[in-house]
Amino acid sequence: MVEQDLFLVNLKRSFREIFQNTNTAEGYFAPGRVNLIGEHTDYNGGAVFPCAITLGTYAVIARNQRGYMRLFSSNFREVGIREVALSKVEFAQEDQWANYVKSIMWVLQLEGVSFEEGFDIYYHGTLPNQSGLSSSASIEVLSCMMFLSEQQMTFSNEKIALLAQKAENDFMHVQCGIMDQFAISMGKKDHGIYLKTQTMEVKYAPIILGDYQLMIVQSNKKRTLGDSAYNQRRLECEEARRLLSKKKVIESLCELTVEDFYELQDLIQDPVLRRRAFHVITENQRTIDAYEALQKGDLLKFGRLMNESHESLRDHYEVTGKELDTLVETAWKQTGVIGARMTGAGFGGCTIHLVQKDCVGSFIHEIETVYEKECNLKADFYPVSIGGGPKKILS
Repeated sequence: MVEQDLFLVNLKRSFREIFQNTNTAEGYFAPGRVNLIGEHTDYNGGAVFPCAITLGTYAVIARNQRGYMRLFSSNFREVGIREVALSKVEFAQEDQWANYVKSIMWVLQLEGVSFEEGFDIYYHGTLPNQSGLSSSASIEVLSCMMFLSEQQMTFSNEKIALLAQKAENDFMHVQCGIMDQFAISMGKKDHGIYLKTQTMEVKYAPIILGDYQLMIVQSNKKRTLGDSAYNQRRLECEEARRLLSKKKVIESLCELTVEDFYELQDLIQDPVLRRRAFHVITENQRTIDAYEALQKGDLLKFGRLMNESHESLRDHYEVTGKELDTLVETAWKQTGVIGARMTGAGFGGCTIHLVQKDCVGSFIHEIETVYEKECNLKADFYPVSIGGGPKKILS
């Protein structure tokens, strides 16, 4: 029996122990995502370059012949089984993580999908908590694809992504962009996804890692500044755009090239606003350059662009912090590391690294040692591969 089959057998066993449901159960999976480059460009009309990863969310589902769903997550056992009436799908604070599943049921009902029989669903995530690897979007995309499959319906992967975003915006009241749901729904094995957020143009670039390993390092730093700083950066970008529009009317900062910015930068007198705009516009160009580098198979150039991205996020956008900087700057000193940067909103979460496979052991040891000494925290390490999108697990 292959490893995935054994894993699914164990999930189904856990499902039956929790729900005492002997009906036919099916397994599903949706990946998480990591943004390889293109940070804080999405809400500025720019390009992002994420990929789906092999860590993600699993679910086992079976019908229960009742008018409600029963939901359980092995990652939040203390929350217990949450029951949701299909006729009254509403947000409830006490349901915690299960609200993400409810949001998908709600948005599908708005689309005219009818559910008469209930479901028992057991969820199990392999993504680290609070990592910035989009566990919530993974649950959303997984649930959408799974409910449609169980109803013998299909929507395009792009529509699933848009419905998942709508669910988070309108049911969860989280004003996220489209990148997370899109990267998860549209994931392609061994490829990055170049997405122009303003036009929704999608292009894939092959990522042939060869002798290199993609490593995610979880800082385990709680994001105490994350939300307020994120909102502040958005306001700063909007003010910078308004000032630059006095000479060149633009709807978003990423409509400008780097050359445009140098010509217009004197319109921004505030040095902080100027730094913010500089990061966004140069990061957008780095994302374009990264896509082109990978189309040519130039992994070394891609790694250099990752390094430049972190430097700009540290010096110009100022969203890194001691913990993320320590992880990245320590990695830069290690043999076999060709690229390292923070990924996500910042002020905590994860860093991403391209490490030569035969150097992974020394990489982990050195970063573990330095990080604990400098930040008094333990880092967690996740070697990942670039995977595909959501799927039903056949057994």
